[in-house]
Amino acid sequence: MSLELLAALTAFAFIASVTPGPNNLMLMASGANFGVLRTLPHMLGVGLGFMAMIVLVGLGLARLLEAFPVLYLVLKTASVLYLLYLAWKIAHAAPLASDAPAAKGKPFTFLQAAAFQWVNPKAWAMALTALGAYAQASNPVVSVLIVALVFGAVNLPSISLWTFAGAQMRRFLSSPARLRAFNITAALLLAATVVPIMMGYSA
Repeated sequence: MSLELLAALTAFAFIASVTPGPNNLMLMASGANFGVLRTLPHMLGVGLGFMAMIVLVGLGLARLLEAFPVLYLVLKTASVLYLLYLAWKIAHAAPLASDAPAAKGKPFTFLQAAAFQWVNPKAWAMALTALGAYAQASNPVVSVLIVALVFGAVNLPSISLWTFAGAQMRRFLSSPARLRAFNITAALLLAATVVPIMMGYSA
């Protein structure tokens, strides 16, 4: 892969990773509710889970989806239902009484965050776009691995910004009423991400 193409891929990875989407909205909510340290497994699950997704999609899963279009409908339906479920969970998160680790509620685990990438429409859009634009037919395995590694290097710092932003809000959100309002707002924004899917946008 040429340096020019690598630079373009890096820029795309940064823009795609840092812009709003289900992962970033959930990480911001987790940062606000649980802090950075307790959200760290969630962040790692997003970053490493998305890398694994790129590799698997790039090495053949996309062909399976093309051969069986009904799988897209299954994926789309699962995405909508799961995103709405997560929005409901965020909206009904118990307000923290203090910064104590024993406060009610649990952040996403590493495995939950990694598995979530497979029903995240933005993750699918990012993976398919990156592979379509930057993977090279002349050397498919190496180029797919390069795409995955670039996203691995760029994605984690980018999504961390959302977690830190949420964590910085913790002082302001010390009031249960403010935290409840924040969680409801975050839940509504997350629920709004299903609109492109329901309007026929295929990620």
